[in-house]
Parts: sequence; structure tokens; C-alpha cells
Amino acid sequence: MEYKDYYKILGVERDTEEAEIKTAYRRLARKFHPDVSKEPNAEQKFKELGEAYEVLKDSEKRQAYDQLGANWKSGQNFNPPPDWQGGFSSADFSGARSDISGFSDFFEALFSGGGGFTQGQHSGFQTQGADQHSNISISLEDAFKGVKKPIRIGNRRNLEVKIPAGITTGKRIRLAGQGAAGAGGGPSGDLYLEVQVLTHSIYKLDGRNVLLDLPISPWEAALGARIQVPTLGGRVEATIPKGSQSGKKLRLKKRGLPGSPDGDQIVTLKIVMPTASTEEDQQFYRDMGKRFVFNPRKTLDTYN
Repeated sequence: MEYKDYYKILGVERDTEEAEIKTAYRRLARKFHPDVSKEPNAEQKFKELGEAYEVLKDSEKRQAYDQLGANWKSGQNFNPPPDWQGGFSSADFSGARSDISGFSDFFEALFSGGGGFTQGQHSGFQTQGADQHSNISISLEDAFKGVKKPIRIGNRRNLEVKIPAGITTGKRIRLAGQGAAGAGGGPSGDLYLEVQVLTHSIYKLDGRNVLLDLPISPWEAALGARIQVPTLGGRVEATIPKGSQSGKKLRLKKRGLPGSPDGDQIVTLKIVMPTASTEEDQQFYRDMGKRFVFNPRKTLDTYN
């Protein structure tokens, strides 16, 4: 017989709440009701929806079904072990039908009172537990140097996760055997942690490159200078070329996140003008205006 993926039939995920399952069933049932639907195979689809809802609407029956694990796919051949003792009888399915004879062979094999599916371990049949997914957030400094972070998996136990240096947002860390428990003594699934590198106060990330806006004074820009620049690995000395303008970019090789290849740090110069807070300061700026023949808007003169 074919395995029935009841979640796929209702168009929901395996972790969908009961209320959302009910909403999905009602919406699809209206669409495929044989009395009103013009969809092809509407009657068969309506029966499949009813069967899926009969199982997933009830927490106990849903838990029993979920013991099969998430590794089965619709259409795969499935045969329950002959020594299984059914945990549910036809009386347990008194919702849309008074008996289960209208449901599929898969449904009857699992849930009929004569020999269907029960929870727990049964000889001769094992399935691996479902893989699980979660997120883990780290600082940019931790992404640069690597870190070991403690996490708690549900109510089970604490683990220490090793996060490698150079990891970026969106990368996944696999923890083998830390997912959902298997059925019938089968192995547990894996746990996948998706990494999120947190926003930093002065740095930004572009892949493995680290971006930094670097404030400089007008005289450093005009005359050039050697200044200390912060990086994730510590301060380094950089040369500001003479005549630099705001927006000019400097590249500090291999000062980004480590990897293959290592990232760089891209420094964007930002000229910051000192405030003319005194009369003397203001006179200094007036003298500069007389000293320099300079029109910063020259390139705009050709436009109306």
C-alpha cells in the first residue's frame, strides 16, 4: 500500500497548530466538495481531505501517526509489521463517518482495531526520527574568532555548540542525533542550527568582507596621514593618501572574516568638519574661503 502524507494532503507543515489544521481542512473541503466543485477528481480529493483531518485533528491520533517519522514520502510502499496491536478502533473515528470502511488501506492498516498502529517500540520496524531546525545568534566578534555556545534542546539537556571562525549568516550547523527521537528504537534525527550574525555598532558584513566608515579630519584628508584603524583582530596602522575625498575606499587585506579565501576590511573615508563654535574659529573658516579658489559645485554649473 502507499504511504499517505496527511500533512501534505492538507497543505500544512508538521508543526502546524490544531486551529490552523482545522482552517486548512475547511477551506479545502469547500473547494473540493463533490456537490459544488468542478475540480477534476473532486470526490476522491474530498475523501482524502476527510481522512487526513480525521487523524490530524485529534492530538492522540496525530501523535500516533507522527511516530512514523518525517522520512516517509507520499506514494512510497508501506507495510506495517503484522504483530502490531491497534490502539484505535472504528469507534474512535466517529467524526465525519460512522466507520472507517470508506478510508484508504493505509488508514485501515494503521488505525483499525484489528491490527494497526500503536505508539512505542515494536520488533521488526524502526524509523529514524525527524530532523529538527532552530536558530542561533552570535556576535560579529564570535563569528570572527569562533566560539563555543551553550544551548538547551527543549526540556532535555544542555549542549555546547562549537561555532567555527568565519561563519556567516545563513550557514547551518548540524548536530548529529540531536533531532526528534526515532520510532521503534530507531535512531534520532539531526538538529540543524541556522546562524544569525547580529548587527554590530560600527561594522557591517558583505559576505566575508567587513565594512567600516572611518571619520577623518579635513587636514588628514588634505595632507595625508598615518592613523590607527580598528579591525576585528585589533587596531592596525593605515595610510590616508594626500587629497583624499569622502567616499574614498581603502582595502585592508585579510582583515575580514577568515575563510577560503579570507575576507578583507573595506574602509570608507568620511571627512568630518570641526564645528566653528567661537568667533576665532569662524574667522579661520572665512580666511580659508579667501585663501582657496575652490568651488565644490563646479560639476553642477552646467545644469539649470
